[in-house]
Amino acid sequence: MDFSPSAEGRRLRAKADAFFDRYLLPHNPAWHHSVTQGVYPPPFLEDLKALAQDEGLWNLFLPRLLPHEPGTRLRNLDYAPIAELLGRLPWASEVLNCSAPDTGNMELLHRFASPAQRSQWLAPLLAGTMRSAFAMSEPDVASSDPTNLQTEVATQGDELLLNGRKWFITGAAHPQCKLLIVMCRHASGDTPSATDANTAHAQHHRHSLVLVPTNTPGVEVVRNIPVLNHLAPEGHCEIRLRQVRLPRDQVLGAWGEGFAMAQARLGPGRVHHCMRTIGQCELALQLACERVLERQAFGRRLSDFANVQDWIADSRIEITQARLLVLQLAWRLDCEPDALEQIKSDTAAVKVVAARLQSRVVERAIQIFGAMGLSPDTPLADFWSWGRAMHLMDGPDEVHLRTVARQELKAAQARAGEGARYFTTPEQRQTPPRIR
Repeated sequence: MDFSPSAEGRRLRAKADAFFDRYLLPHNPAWHHSVTQGVYPPPFLEDLKALAQDEGLWNLFLPRLLPHEPGTRLRNLDYAPIAELLGRLPWASEVLNCSAPDTGNMELLHRFASPAQRSQWLAPLLAGTMRSAFAMSEPDVASSDPTNLQTEVATQGDELLLNGRKWFITGAAHPQCKLLIVMCRHASGDTPSATDANTAHAQHHRHSLVLVPTNTPGVEVVRNIPVLNHLAPEGHCEIRLRQVRLPRDQVLGAWGEGFAMAQARLGPGRVHHCMRTIGQCELALQLACERVLERQAFGRRLSDFANVQDWIADSRIEITQARLLVLQLAWRLDCEPDALEQIKSDTAAVKVVAARLQSRVVERAIQIFGAMGLSPDTPLADFWSWGRAMHLMDGPDEVHLRTVARQELKAAQARAGEGARYFTTPEQRQTPPRIR
């Protein structure tokens, strides 16, 4: 395995570093001021996006980007360090047109959209002239098991009819959000026959993804839900779908393949999410180290206390371990771009590791900062809230741990008791084998 960035990756990372220091960090206070005043997105954001596009720092996340499409195509392994940098400012990814959930939605449209759908939705997303959301989770069921989903799509002649509720839909409050990709369960008349409706195969072919323009009659954004009392300006929204009618050609990909497509969306997205998390943890550790060197308690610098030194060391070790695991996933995605089923366990593992990492590292940094760490004066409180949410979003940790465990147990079954060769009986220990 070689996790070294390519020459192009190194060049763009250096360019991204310079762009970040020259344009993004200086605009951070203005971004917060604008959002506090209720002006979102800030008026300077489009100028920054134009600058990023001129610099070639645009759509860096899409390894399958075509030559005629706007942006710079990078491997996952080359994009990962840039995603880590962008994670330090939660709004920075939008400037480079690399923000979730648009990245995952563009990946879906790039792989499965019809020519008409690509023209209507993918082209403006790649151009950064609109935003989108992915509507999967629901309030009344455990959405960690997508077969539970209740939002329903029925076919009626040449039309689709949608009814249901979605919530914690990231990005749906953004003024430029024009598209919802909605995960729907097929209505009873559109399900497999009764004889096989309960088989595992049928259960995972009862869902489709539907492209729903946000201005469609019957689509209602009910509220923007705060996450741990933090209200994101782009939104984590509750959405009602009441008698929403659409042409049948608004199904994305094949009918009944929604579950598989949703899974395909997660692999690269996890790399992006996790590297942004690692960037936030690096910043939290940097702030913590600077704090302990300048603060004193009981006549000594905080850096002189053994428990504080342990926190710093543990954070450094854990960040490096997590980064290597995520880079391994990025490398596998580059080497085996269509083998998402084979690397599902790796994808689940990095999700758990990143969430745990952020909770631990940011928690230590907040403790080091004391009361200031709880305030909006540092980014730590926002980082901690997001880290806690990561234990649930894109599926709870427990589901991903089960995925990893199943893979290990499956491998153990395939080995059929090979480990027993390492057992020794008293008789074997008394009679060593001959060596000729």
